[in-house]
Amino acid sequence: MPVRQRGRLTTLGVRVLTLLAVAACSRAGGDGAVIGLVTKTETNPFFVKMKDGAQQAAVSQAVTLLVGAGRSDSDNAGQVAAIENQVAAGARVILISPSDAKAIVPTITKLRNDGILVIALDSPTDPVDATDGFFGTDNYRAGELIGAYARARLGNTPPKIV
Repeated sequence: MPVRQRGRLTTLGVRVLTLLAVAACSRAGGDGAVIGLVTKTETNPFFVKMKDGAQQAAVSQAVTLLVGAGRSDSDNAGQVAAIENQVAAGARVILISPSDAKAIVPTITKLRNDGILVIALDSPTDPVDATDGFFGTDNYRAGELIGAYARARLGNTPPKIV
């Protein structure tokens, strides 16, 4: 799958998830819904697109979106701090791309016990059912599709690495 298409799908997916989160907030008491989005970093282009899509959806639905991230791809403590800040600010839904699939689970368990909806994005938790839902790609299948596409495009022409 081309990178540009993946970015569009990510943006669309986050918009859809944000709309679902808004609907969940509405059922739970509605007005002034606050949603938290926690990504792995603020600089990775993939997560920048994710944040942009979520912000667009939040504006269109007139909800408050709180955005946080770790300082690096492995900053679980930074993600936990971002979640705690978002919950303290009133978030009732957390969308997260976990940096550490296992280390974040105790925090997510506490959130869910407190009635907060948690959806994992891009990377699942371990165990997967630690969250209320997961939205991501099947990277193995994506690799198969990319390989088939490359083979079809190249035909009998030997590949060249430039």
